[in-house]
Order: sequence, then structure tokens, then C-alpha cells
Amino acid sequence: MRHYADLHIHSRYSRACSRALDLRQLARWARRKGITVLGTGDFTHPGWAAELREELVPAEPGLFRLRDETDHEVLETLPPTCRGPLRFTLQTEVATNYTRGGRGRRLHHLCHVPGFEAVERLTRALTPYGALASDGRPALAMDARDLLEAVLAAGEGAFLVPAHIWTPWFGLLGSKSGFDSVAECYGDLTEHVFALETGLSSDPEMNWRVSALDRFRLVSHSDAHSAPALGRNATVFDTDLDYFALRRALATGEGYAGTVDLYPEEGKYHLDGHRACGVRLTPAETRELGGRCPVCGRRLTVGVLHRVEELADHRAGRRPETAGEPLKIVPLPEIVGEILGVGPKSKAVGRAVDSLTAALGPELPLLLEVPLERLREAGEPEVAEAVGRLRAHRVRRESGYDGVYGTVSLAAAETGTEPGTGRPVPAAGARRGAR
Repeated sequence: MRHYADLHIHSRYSRACSRALDLRQLARWARRKGITVLGTGDFTHPGWAAELREELVPAEPGLFRLRDETDHEVLETLPPTCRGPLRFTLQTEVATNYTRGGRGRRLHHLCHVPGFEAVERLTRALTPYGALASDGRPALAMDARDLLEAVLAAGEGAFLVPAHIWTPWFGLLGSKSGFDSVAECYGDLTEHVFALETGLSSDPEMNWRVSALDRFRLVSHSDAHSAPALGRNATVFDTDLDYFALRRALATGEGYAGTVDLYPEEGKYHLDGHRACGVRLTPAETRELGGRCPVCGRRLTVGVLHRVEELADHRAGRRPETAGEPLKIVPLPEIVGEILGVGPKSKAVGRAVDSLTAALGPELPLLLEVPLERLREAGEPEVAEAVGRLRAHRVRRESGYDGVYGTVSLAAAETGTEPGTGRPVPAAGARRGAR
């Protein structure tokens, strides 16, 4: 069974997240997006853990579903085309803040377990290291290697995935981490790490340039802080609905099909820059400037593309044997908003997307699988044209930098390429001082 999974999300108990993030909203939006397996997020938070226990019931091995009464309420809010199966898997994100080798280390990790007994064991093990009730993504004063040991001890099937590994501030290979390899971080337990999350500012193709990552399966997830953001990145599996089958797919490749990603230029740390001065730079430009902002002279934030180039031992275009299919999307509300000339969160866009999904099914299959002719037959020739451009990668990209999200357009022509990737960038894109 080929299906989409989003295994890194948050709840309303996490800081800077929507207060409307409850299980009903998550279930409704996951089905609208076409997600079949959804992480719960935040299971170390006592309030959220209690809600999960109340609303979820066991389904297939290691997976859960909403209890019948709650699920019926959710299904009544959806058109028949968006009422596919939905399962939950117990997942949380944990931050480790510690010192090693004389420098501070701040890293984020995804923890996955197959049941509530494992949740209890892991929660007990982590309690001495931080205030778990203070944030759905707790900050723990413990070494990353010791966190991995605690996850493995939680029970059979528990595993850890380093989160958004290239993010400058909190990624394992980010410019601020102090680590240049997975083994440097997890030491003698490195063999138990078999998957890496690419993050919003990189994609599989960028990671394929670093041969040291070849043995890992690459996963993409939304890291959603609001329900409409679900599925902006996802991992594609061809397995039964079974937690242990998903884990086996990541560990061995059996049933791992690939990923769905936003274009990484849309991520807010793709290029280098200095947000306060509106400066966005390519890696080559940063090197020419000695890593200093040309406006104020302060240190630039080194982005993901720059960091990949530092560790890369291959040119762009290489594809390792462990690779899956690297699918790309632009979210449907952004496509419709561009067609209508309004913002993606406008009411007009909401109505149009509702109509499209009611007629043609959830967003991810619509963008990636539905024949273009069906879109035209449904009276959506402009959407069909835009989706055709998307599938042909005929897009215009303005890269994000230093916390500023980039943009991807389907309407404008491409000009130029981005150094190190061969990707097109706009004529007014990543230049010194460009906002």
C-alpha cells in the first residue's frame, strides 16, 4: 500500500504553535492533505499525553486511530473524497542542550515509539533532565548520545531520527552544531541511527552530494506548527499499515519509496544572509566577504546550501543506491492564490481549495498523481496548467535566508542557476542586499 506519512508535527502544547492544534483538527487536515500516517507530536508533555490516551485506540501493530465517536465527528466535516484511512504513530521532538568538547551543543531529535508503555518509560527516563510540562518540545540538559540510549531502552521498536539536520541553529550538521558527521554526535550508538530528516531548507538531491550520508534513509516531514501546514513535506512508503513495517522500511529500504518536499529554496535557511540588513548571499559571495555582512560587518548566518557544500564530496546530480524518489510540490493554496492574485490564506483561496479537493480528492494526490486531463475536465484549466508546470519543475525560486522564508512561483520564467545545485534562481534573487 503506497501512502504518505508525516511523522514530525506538534500540538498546541508546543511554543509558537497554533492553539487550535488538537486531534480533531489534525485528523481533519491530515485527510484533506492525503496523509495516511501522522505523528502525534509532543508525547512527552503530560497534558497532551493524557489527551492521546483518551482519544486514541489501538489499530494495526504500533499504530492508533481516533475512537469511533470522535472520528465520526471528523468525517462529517469532510467530503467523501477526503475520507481515507488515517493512523497515528506516537512521536515527539526533543531538544538537547549540553556541552561537549568545550562548546555548547543545541540539537533537535525525533523520538518514535510503538506504544504508551514505551511513552511512559521514555518520559520517566527524561524527567530528571528538564521540565517536560513546560513545552511540547522539551529542552533537556543531556548529551545527544545519552538521549539515544534512553530511546533505545524505552522498548522494542523505539528509534530516534535526527531532526532537520542542516538547520543552522539546531541541526546535527548545521553550521552552529560543531559536528561534521553523525558518528561524532552519537558515538558508540551511531549504528542505531538509520534515518535522517532533511528539513525544509534542503532536499534529498542536496544530501546526495555527501557520501557519508549514503547509508541513511532520508525522510521529510512538515514540522507543522499549525494544522494547514501538515503534509508540506512528507515521506512516501509502500508498506502495510504497521509501525514496525514503517521502521523496517527506514532501516532496510524495504518499502521506502521516497519523499515529498517543498522546493528547498522556500525554506528560511537555504542561503546565507543577515535578516536585520536584508542581505541574502550565495555561499561564494559569503566566502568572498569573509563571512561578514557587507552592511553592518557582523557575522552572517551560514545557510544550508553553504553547509552542504562544505561537507560535499560529489557534484550535484549524483544518486546513491539508497535513494528514493524525490518528489516536489508547491502547496495547493499557494498555487490557487497565485492564480487568483490573492494571498494563500484568503477566504477565496479556501473556498477554491475546498471545491478542488471535494471534486478530485486530497491535496498530495491531486498535486502528484491526478491526471491533468481530470483537472481540465473538472473545469480547472488554470490549475491544470500550474500543476503541469510544477510536475515539470518549471518554477521560479527566491531563496530564503536567516529566518526569512523564500518563495516559489509557477507563473514566471526562470533565469540563471544557483551555484552548487544547478537550480534556477530569479534575476533579482540571492544578491547582496536583496530583500
